[in-house]
Amino acid sequence: MLTAEREKLFALLGNADERGATAFVLDLFEDGTAAEHLLLDLVAPVQVQVGEYWATNRWSVAQEHAATHISERVVAALSTRTPVAPTRGHVVVSCMDGEWHALAARLVAEVLRLRGWRTTFLGASVPAAHLVSYLHQEGPDAVALSCALPVRLPHAHRMVETCQRTGVPVLVGGRGFGPDGRWARVLGAAGWAPGAREAAELLERRWPPEDPPRAELDHLVDDEYPTLVKRREELVDLALAALHGEFPAMARYAERQVEATVEDLGHLADFLSAAVYVQDSQLFTDFLAWMTTILHARHVPPTSLTIPLRAYWDALYDFPRARGHLEAGLALVQS
Repeated sequence: MLTAEREKLFALLGNADERGATAFVLDLFEDGTAAEHLLLDLVAPVQVQVGEYWATNRWSVAQEHAATHISERVVAALSTRTPVAPTRGHVVVSCMDGEWHALAARLVAEVLRLRGWRTTFLGASVPAAHLVSYLHQEGPDAVALSCALPVRLPHAHRMVETCQRTGVPVLVGGRGFGPDGRWARVLGAAGWAPGAREAAELLERRWPPEDPPRAELDHLVDDEYPTLVKRREELVDLALAALHGEFPAMARYAERQVEATVEDLGHLADFLSAAVYVQDSQLFTDFLAWMTTILHARHVPPTSLTIPLRAYWDALYDFPRARGHLEAGLALVQS
């Protein structure tokens, strides 16, 4: 569906041709392609490809940022061509605090608007206190929260809880909640949708739910998660020292290479903490599987991940849940 059009739009994004990309999509709309179809079957999958090109080192961060900015401009231009008078209730759409990937949430807001909802899109990284204040003022029928990265789930839980205290039911979406929304249920969100169409259908079919789920986080009664977060810097230092011991050539790394290594070790610690928070090793192993792809693109052997993983395992001798997730990660990397 729209295969040739996707290739054309991707090429325009790759050339940072904002004018051409906007004109191309608007021409398709004027020729009769529905706006929702363009948003979800053209812009969205092309943006996924943009992310894949960055992840596999075929595009730089600058190229990815330029392409994403153009995609956002395309969505905005299409929005101005499709005025729809609201005939349904009010939905506030927002990204989690600390969540800067806003395009997916914007697409949800646009699809809901096209289907007759009065939508308010608050954008990226909205602080919980400000969101709650807005919900109190506006009293919407629902708030839709987007989370692209599972590492943000502890923050997502606090935002879900805070929003629910206002009496507004919370619908969540985004890859951060897992492919089947399993972590949305763990956090106690009233509803989860894998995409914009599903979100619209959920709101239209049954909202709010009669029996919202209860958060499944009883394991947090211990102090493993907060202590793990506090020890993040220590863990990164230990893993970096272990890598230096195994690969003496790292002493000749340029500053940029050292910074990238430290950043990767920090991601390992953060995803481990998130896995401990929701008590699910898949969160950690999914990240490691993605990381092996990144390392392969950088011509770094993925088995090098065993060194920081073992360093973390040795240091966390009194963290049984974290060790369990690390063992699952080691099994994946060594397979």
